[in-house]
Amino acid sequence: MTRAKFAMGSATFLVVIAAGLVSSMWVDRRYAEAARPAAQTASSAACVGKDGSWKNWVWANVPMLSPKCVDDR
Repeated sequence: MTRAKFAMGSATFLVVIAAGLVSSMWVDRRYAEAARPAAQTASSAACVGKDGSWKNWVWANVPMLSPKCVDDR
């Protein structure tokens, strides 16, 4: 391995690590509100409503096999 190849490999490694750190910081800032939903209680877990829609779930993906929502009486 020549010095030039070693330098190119090291530079590539450092660029990939830096890009990963910057992108993770951006994601943390961008989606911080979705990670901290406002005042959830124990009864506000993700569930499936009668019409098949998801309730109390802030993310785009939904968990499989979630329980059906309990009707408020």
